[in-house]
Amino acid sequence: MIGEPLSIMEASSIHVGEALTLATVMLVFTVVILTVVAWKLFVSKSAQITLPNGYKFEWASATA
Repeated sequence: MIGEPLSIMEASSIHVGEALTLATVMLVFTVVILTVVAWKLFVSKSAQITLPNGYKFEWASATA
């Protein structure tokens, strides 16, 4: 496939950092949400998680 060169106007409208910024923001939000969920589970008196395929993870606080 033979490409066609971009005009000066088209080349100047490309902003490479936009995709990187969006990916970084999404990554930060994902990490924050997962951290809050994990913190809430580990701080709770008792917790139970059931994952697909029947895997269960449950625990109770030692101070209960």
